[in-house]
Amino acid sequence: MTNGKGMKQGAVAAVVMAASLASGAALAQSPLAVFDNLFTGSISQPSRPAAPQRAAVTPASLPAGAQPWSGEDGASGHPLMTASAIRESAANFDNCIASLWPEAARRGITEANFQRFTAGLSPDLRIMDLMDSQPEFTKAIWDYLDILVNDNRMAKGREVLAKYKPQFDAAEQAFGVDRYIIASIWGIESNYSTQIGDRSVLNSTATLACIGRRQAYFRDEFLSALEILNRGDLRLEQLRGSWAGAFGPTQFMPTAFKRYAIDGDGDGRRDVVDNPTDLIFSTANNLKKDGWQPGQSWGYEVVVPQGFNYMLADRGRAMPLGQWEQMGLRRANGQPFPRASDKAYLLAPAGAEGPGFLMLQNYRVIMRYNPAEAYALAIGHFADRLRGGQPFVQAWPRHERVLSRTERLELQQLLAQRGFYRGTPDGQFGGETRQALRSFQAAIGAPADGFATAEMLERLRGR
Repeated sequence: MTNGKGMKQGAVAAVVMAASLASGAALAQSPLAVFDNLFTGSISQPSRPAAPQRAAVTPASLPAGAQPWSGEDGASGHPLMTASAIRESAANFDNCIASLWPEAARRGITEANFQRFTAGLSPDLRIMDLMDSQPEFTKAIWDYLDILVNDNRMAKGREVLAKYKPQFDAAEQAFGVDRYIIASIWGIESNYSTQIGDRSVLNSTATLACIGRRQAYFRDEFLSALEILNRGDLRLEQLRGSWAGAFGPTQFMPTAFKRYAIDGDGDGRRDVVDNPTDLIFSTANNLKKDGWQPGQSWGYEVVVPQGFNYMLADRGRAMPLGQWEQMGLRRANGQPFPRASDKAYLLAPAGAEGPGFLMLQNYRVIMRYNPAEAYALAIGHFADRLRGGQPFVQAWPRHERVLSRTERLELQQLLAQRGFYRGTPDGQFGGETRQALRSFQAAIGAPADGFATAEMLERLRGR
């Protein structure tokens, strides 16, 4: 969910994945880096307890109406995601959990609490399907924004801002983070605490710690969840969330909770689930530590001139706003940039036919919270609307048809055949695919905006 994010998937996650604007699956709140060895060095700890007696799966572990595992190989093709590997790991689940005791003890978790909190765990294999899901169809960014930034959510956001004004006042003073961004994250992640998720965080992270392709990473999340319970910050029934272990109204992964959670009201607990003060302070602390710049916007909608070289629309090409102005870019609302020296990069999420955006440092900070461009754009825009701002000025190319996964895979394969794409075709569009498409577009004299349309696919097919 560095704080470049891992697998945080809250109420927004399915739509983030559908937007297909991040590289790979939607990520957030936890480190991408995989800790391959949690047992480095000699550990002098109490002896390992015997594997606890396992109870059957209880409602505390799995949400009501949870679907069963498909029993099929995962779509990623990873050897640990084959059906046989999943079954083998599931059969060894008890031993796997018991083997984590030495590391749990090193972290200060008592033996009594380790046995207490692990005794009822059982693998939730449905997570394997969710982990490797690759939807055939995706949503366009404009549909994504329509879903997340709407009148009903804005009305709820204004109520929250008014109800917790003292807490937002204190958080702004303490951390320098814009209240509207915090309220926006709260609204988009969980629709203001109404869609948090119903899976046991402990059971989900335990499953992923012992089964599947990211076990080393999720061991840290599982052990961190045990630390939270051992310390008493949250009760077991509060640790409910997404299949990947994100919990609370702003969707913290357990490791992110350890880094950023704040006891805002001094009651001795860091409760980011039911305590609004702790929730607001902790989310603000997360953004501050990720590099939030007080008093700065996240970015500006801009009009890009005809004939512009879209090869410059690259996250690695940050230039002062004044330099972009010299190239003909203007704010869509006609107002001047507050500070011409602020550095920004150009984002054109719908290509030359859609709006352009100059993104500042705070947009990068939102991307660290969840590195999907559509998500970060929704957060920034929703915050502006809560502040009283207007909708985007320029129209989206709503006539364009979003490519299916099969078509995206074909587009990558055709780009590879022509020597533009050197990655492994997987039907998921990230920076490498976009760069390859821009190179092809430049070669045929089209605007090199990297926007994958049905027309571009036809051009690649030679039709």
